[in-house]
Order: sequence, then structure tokens, then C-alpha cells
Amino acid sequence: MNFKIPKKISIWIVIILLVVFFAGGVLVGGNKYLQKGQAVIRGTEADTASTGGTVENTKAKIPDYLKKDVDFNLFWDVWSLVKEKYYKKDIPETQLFYGALSGIVASLGDPYSVFFTPKDTKEFQDEIKGNFEGIGAEIGLKDNRLTIVAPLPDTPAAQAGLRANDFIVAIDGKDTTGMTLDRAVGLIRGKSGTEVTLNIFRPGFSQPKDFKIKRAVITVKSLTWEFTNDNIAVIKIRQFNDNTEPLLNDAIIDISKKKEIKGIIVDLRNNPGGYLDSAIDVAGEWVGDKLIVSEKMRNGDSIEHKGAGPIRLAGYKTVVLVNKGSASGSEILAGALKDWKLATIVGTKTFGKGSVQDLTNLKDGSSIKLTIAKWFTPKGTSIEDEGIKPDIEIDLTEEDYNQNKDPQMDKALEIINGKQTN
Repeated sequence: MNFKIPKKISIWIVIILLVVFFAGGVLVGGNKYLQKGQAVIRGTEADTASTGGTVENTKAKIPDYLKKDVDFNLFWDVWSLVKEKYYKKDIPETQLFYGALSGIVASLGDPYSVFFTPKDTKEFQDEIKGNFEGIGAEIGLKDNRLTIVAPLPDTPAAQAGLRANDFIVAIDGKDTTGMTLDRAVGLIRGKSGTEVTLNIFRPGFSQPKDFKIKRAVITVKSLTWEFTNDNIAVIKIRQFNDNTEPLLNDAIIDISKKKEIKGIIVDLRNNPGGYLDSAIDVAGEWVGDKLIVSEKMRNGDSIEHKGAGPIRLAGYKTVVLVNKGSASGSEILAGALKDWKLATIVGTKTFGKGSVQDLTNLKDGSSIKLTIAKWFTPKGTSIEDEGIKPDIEIDLTEEDYNQNKDPQMDKALEIINGKQTN
């Protein structure tokens, strides 16, 4: 996931904040503050003075009900009906309130745009920092199915045998059909030592299988490195966060101390992404001040991101390993090195997440993550839903995995050693 911390609050965030403040007052005092006709949400056929938005990127005809103006009293009608008729009594109004805010974002139909409650916000921030309680797997929605994007190494998810692109059929017996990402994350996460059962289907399974996984405190170092016996540096990047560039700097210092380094293998397999700036900083060590990635904003403007600082790795023969679990920031790095012909990409096609999210913290500790742009490789290629196709496609099969074989790494070593065969 790529997201940025905004330098200023844009107008649409301000509007959402105003809704929060207004609704908060109503929760305390009741709907007497809203008189009939005072709040109207304009439809798509409203005149140019409308304060409402338009519906974009629709593949089908816009339904008539979306074209009409909507009296906001309908919101309070639904609120009252839930409070009066739902069979469970004493539902906290705050629960309804946060559910309504979640619904606003969910209505966008974008799996990467999410409203986080204060609790979810803390968990999300902990995850980006590399510390959280759970099973250690990044999940996403692909083809409207809940999917394992990347099980993190040496975590309960990986140890239980979960794989990138596994489909989660059920969580503790709850069917995931139509389930939102935040709901799924909430069910999968939990206190260290407790268990969660995921019902998983993957190609090769005749039917879904249960995986019982014990949760743990997940602490993940975003970047590690080692040297092979034949002087090849292997850099494993698990995600892109605040610590990634400092750790890469340490790795580069270590590499510079070695004599006769033949080349570098950058392992991005099962890396779900992270901070946009971090991915750009890492790419800059090869690309220098050339274009790394460009963003296309909602108004059509483009923002170009170029590298900065020393170019310390461009002189090394480089191979980048990717797979279906390589997403977002990983695809930015792989795409930049591929377009500038600074590395050979080996593995399988990447996940295909070509969007950038903006994270805004709200005053009550909640936050909102919204897709604000699409990103493009230096050659102007969008990888949304398409992924990056490797220069050399080679799979790591279930049989390879079970036998502790790694043909993708083997191919990378061959390339660095100049022993590549077709």
C-alpha cells in the first residue's frame, strides 16, 4: 500500500470533518437541530451550483436514484428505525456513528479507501511501524474475493503455510463473501496467544482447507541483508517504512566494505508496499535524479517524483525478485529499475496495485485513508490490476515450496554469476 501524509488538509477532508462536528452535536442533542429541508444532497443532474459531487468511472448507466436530490432527513429516518426496531437494545450511538462514517468511504467501491476507528487507526499505525498483534499477513480484495497478498516471513501466517494469492473463504466460520477489508482485519487480528481459523482455497486444492493459526506479537524488520559464499549481496525488503532507507544505508556501507561483490539481488517477494517516499528513496540509490514514479491526480495534473542523493548501487549488476505478493511500493521500485534497464526482473507477475492513498488523522483518533491518485512507471505505464511482468518468468510451485527449493533465487544467482541459461 502506498500512502502519503498530507501537508495540508484538502477541501474534501474539511467537508468530512464538518460532517463529523455536526453529527457529533446531533448525537448529543437529538435530531431537533435538523429541520425539514435544511440539508439537501444534490443529485448528479443538479445545476452547476450544486455542492454535490459527480459519479465517475462508472461502467454502467447511473441509476435514477443517484440522479435525484436527497433530503438528509432520510439519514435520521434510518437512524431512528435502527434504534427503535433492531432486536438488540442499547446499541451505542457511537457505534452507529462510526459505522455511518465507514459506510461513506465503503460506498466508493475502492478496496484501498478505508475509514479507521480510533482502535483501527492505532493498529494500522503499529503495523506500518512493524509492530502489531495478529498472524502476520497482508490481505486485500482481488476479483471481489478476500485474498492473502503477502504472508510475512517468520510469522504465524507463514509458519501455518499461507501463501500469496490464497483466497480466504471464511474466518472462524464466518463467510467472507461481501466482507469489507476492515471487517476481515478486525476478525483476523487479536490478542497474542489466541487462535483464529482461516478457511483457505488455492489452485490445486480440491476444496477449501482450514488453517488454524495462533496469533502473536508481530515485529518485522523492514530490510535485512546477507552475503552468499560467492560474494553476492542479497537484500530482502519486507515493506517500506521509516526504517527502510536507514537500514538500506547500513547495508550499502556493509557492501562497500566487501571486495569483489559480483552483484545484488533485491528480494521483493511478498512485500505489500508501504510509504511512497520510502520506496522512492530506495529506488534513488539506483536511479539517481531520474524519474522514479509519477502520480496522476483527480484533476488530471501529474506530479513527478525523482530520486535524490547519492547513486551508490547503479554500478552493481542487479536482479529483482517479485511475485504475486509484491504490491504497491514494491511495484514502484521494480517498475523504475525495469524501465531504466538497471535490473533484471525475475519471478512471476506482481499484484497490480497502481494507486496512492492519503492518510488523514482526525481529532478523535480515527483516520481516513483515501485513494487520491494513480501512479505510473517512468515510461508512463499503469500497472493497476495488470501488475509488472518480469523479464524472466519463473514460478515457485507448491512442490518447490514443500521441498525447500527456490528456483527464482536460483535463477537470480545464475544471472549474477553470468551462467544464465534459457
